[in-house]
Amino acid sequence: MKKDTPGSRRTFIKQSSLALAGFSIVPRHVLGKGFVAPSDKLNIAAVGCGGKADFNIQQAFNNGTDNIVALCDVDDRQAKKYREKFPKAPYYKDFRQMLAKEKKHIDAVIISTPDHMHYPVAMAAMQLGKHVYVEKPLAHDIWEARQLTEAAQKYKVVTQMGNQGSSGKGTRLTESIIQSGAIGDVHTVEVWTNRPVWPQGVKSPKDKGETQPVPSEVDWNLWLGTAPFREYHEAYMPFRWRGYWDFGTGSLGDMGCHFMDVPFRALKLGYPTSVECSVGQIYSDFFKEAFFDDVCPPSAAIHLKFPNTGKGSHKEISVSWYDGGIRPRLPEGCDYEKVFARVDGGLLFIGSQGILAAEIFGENPKLFPSEKFANYVLPDPKRPLVEGDTNGHQQQWVNACKKGYGTYTSSAFNEAGPLTEMVLMGNLAVRSFLYRTPREQGGFDFPGRKKLLWDGANMKITNFDVANQFVKRQYREGWS
Repeated sequence: MKKDTPGSRRTFIKQSSLALAGFSIVPRHVLGKGFVAPSDKLNIAAVGCGGKADFNIQQAFNNGTDNIVALCDVDDRQAKKYREKFPKAPYYKDFRQMLAKEKKHIDAVIISTPDHMHYPVAMAAMQLGKHVYVEKPLAHDIWEARQLTEAAQKYKVVTQMGNQGSSGKGTRLTESIIQSGAIGDVHTVEVWTNRPVWPQGVKSPKDKGETQPVPSEVDWNLWLGTAPFREYHEAYMPFRWRGYWDFGTGSLGDMGCHFMDVPFRALKLGYPTSVECSVGQIYSDFFKEAFFDDVCPPSAAIHLKFPNTGKGSHKEISVSWYDGGIRPRLPEGCDYEKVFARVDGGLLFIGSQGILAAEIFGENPKLFPSEKFANYVLPDPKRPLVEGDTNGHQQQWVNACKKGYGTYTSSAFNEAGPLTEMVLMGNLAVRSFLYRTPREQGGFDFPGRKKLLWDGANMKITNFDVANQFVKRQYREGWS
């Protein structure tokens, strides 16, 4: 044995301290099966605690396999449940304060706000290097969606949009059937939904001059965020904001990223080349059309054209969207009850050799004519299945965050961004359709009621410049 000297004791103490420091977080395998080490937990902040956030937070927390370390909501009533569940998590009303004060403790952020606040919250988080999960649609405007897509790559963060159907088996199965060529060359896609299931196409409290006192639990200024100022009314929140142009994106924003995700992936659609639409009209009196500019219309039919990048004989693929209870014409050989089985909507792929009908998330695909496909064997999904199917969407993102940038997620922004642009193109068409100029002799002209030509790379309508104001909105002062 060597003689114990002060120097050797100091060396031993130093080495022992380093060893202890190195094992202050004990590896999972040392602690036994089922125990999650602190180093394996993702530290998550939630911006928005009610509505869809309730499910997102629950699934990400996953009964404690991960941490909720900060909460933010402009409405204390919406935050009550999770403030009680996570009493140690600091609570904020302003996401900017939360990010500034808690950034050292946060790995990732879940954003479940109204649509008009998706972009500013997500961009602020990504600029700090935080992984983000953003509810659908990814953004309120086409420009915002493009910026978030580029930012995800720039800041090297793991991303996921909240269209959970993209993690479902139905999406993968329908995609594989289409890509197998079972129904031949697909030239037409029809998509429909029963939305809106909230008041829409009606006169808003703003237009009626109605106001109400702001509830003590609500920071109305922060709720408005980027949107122009208006007085408070309970008609806007919670959830009913979706039908107001300043806050939401209508039926398309609610369901478009669910339904249109399936053809977007299956047919590898890029930017559309054109869009046209028609909308449901409202009359306040005999031959007196009413215009409610504050809200989305009661119904719409939108028609997009995409270049066919496949080997099919058709140069273009037509994708049409119907909402407000409007449905497409049923093709010959299809069973009405099977095609329109789901009241909330569905999908039709029409190809040169047959038709495929599916429900939301591409679920329950059915091939027509039935007799032709009686012995058809379904192909295996090409993309890997997600543990938990659609309910595993949040945890897939959480696990990817732990592994780091480049790890696959079902709806990473490189796909979710272009998908959202495609969806929001429909709203650009609707707002252009509703745009009007007064005539000297009375009445209005509607110069935007035409097929709009789209330069996707440059985010520009090339034949009606007025429409370009709907590519990127103006933020309220202080939110630029």
